[in-house]
Amino acid sequence: MKRFLIASLFFIGLIIVWHVIVLAEVWSPVLLPGPEAVGSYLWSATKDGTLFEAACVTMKRLLIGYSIGCVLGLPLGMLTARSKTLNDTLGVLALGLQTLPSVCWVPLALLWFGQTENAMLFVVIMGTLWSVLIAVDNGVRNLPPIYTRAARTMGSHGFHMLRHVVLPASMPYVISGMKQGWAFAWRSLMAAEIYVTLLTGYGLGHLLHFGRELNAMDQVIGIMLVIVVIGLLADKVLFSPWERFLHRRWGLNG
Repeated sequence: MKRFLIASLFFIGLIIVWHVIVLAEVWSPVLLPGPEAVGSYLWSATKDGTLFEAACVTMKRLLIGYSIGCVLGLPLGMLTARSKTLNDTLGVLALGLQTLPSVCWVPLALLWFGQTENAMLFVVIMGTLWSVLIAVDNGVRNLPPIYTRAARTMGSHGFHMLRHVVLPASMPYVISGMKQGWAFAWRSLMAAEIYVTLLTGYGLGHLLHFGRELNAMDQVIGIMLVIVVIGLLADKVLFSPWERFLHRRWGLNG
């Protein structure tokens, strides 16, 4: 309860500071609208269904692309950790591509797939895959050697060891990698939606782009707040419970 009150006071304080800056007219209200203007936009966009529809379109794209990226990244990360050849080839490639900003994939996606949903998915997958692969690779490499030695002594090897020893023991690192991949997937999708316009559905990135084109800063800031809230909810609902459980399970709470 104490932590909740402290966090609430902190964010209330941020809103007050924001309101004071607007009243002081440090910037024009056109460039920095007040909390009431942003709240009014969010309320109207919620009432007419624009915000909900855009959020659903974005989440659908995000979940599909993120799931594909994880399905590919998890086994590839384990393989690169277990094979020196793959680590020297695919592992190095993954490390290099992870440093590539997500927006760099957009022109390539447009040339390959055109203005289609596949272009969106490609960008999200590329933003997710390499970060998950690297995190899993690091997790498997950091396993205490006694785990695999004990498993070999008891006759475990090959896929059996991977399935029953390596994967369970590296799960804390796997979840951290999936959490990092989720963040990269968000950034990738926002870059794709800003630059790729599809008639099949406008997402949050499109609303952000339209707000910039119309100089509607209340819309821009409002959509940014929605993106932040969705990201926080995903962390609190999806990843934090898993991390706490696994840390207790493996005694990593200190």
